[in-house]
Amino acid sequence: MAMSGSTNFEIPSEMRALAEKSVAQAKQAFDGFASAAQQAVSAAENQAAAARSGAKEIGELAMRFTGRNIASSFDFAQKLLHAKGSDEVLSLHSEYVKEQMAALSEQANELSQRSVKVAGKTAQN
Repeated sequence: MAMSGSTNFEIPSEMRALAEKSVAQAKQAFDGFASAAQQAVSAAENQAAAARSGAKEIGELAMRFTGRNIASSFDFAQKLLHAKGSDEVLSLHSEYVKEQMAALSEQANELSQRSVKVAGKTAQN
């Protein structure tokens, strides 16, 4: 069914003003939401970057400790090869165990302190 003639449809000025105000408020609310979402994404990215950096730092420290411990083990093995008797082997073993226990304790303490420091940095971001 076709309409004949042209009908002029006029929106009352009060309704137009209300619609414009509603659209402006909706745009303002959306802009606020978009800004908050962008800030949340940036904060998450910063926190992830700090966590990656901290994990890398702790991993590198652990690898240095591992290298030292392996070198100490090879040194101990070398000393055992040149031991002249069971008394010397026992003495070398006792010394090695004592040194390794002290080293492992120190390493665990340093890793713990570094982990706490990294966790604090990550939480701040």
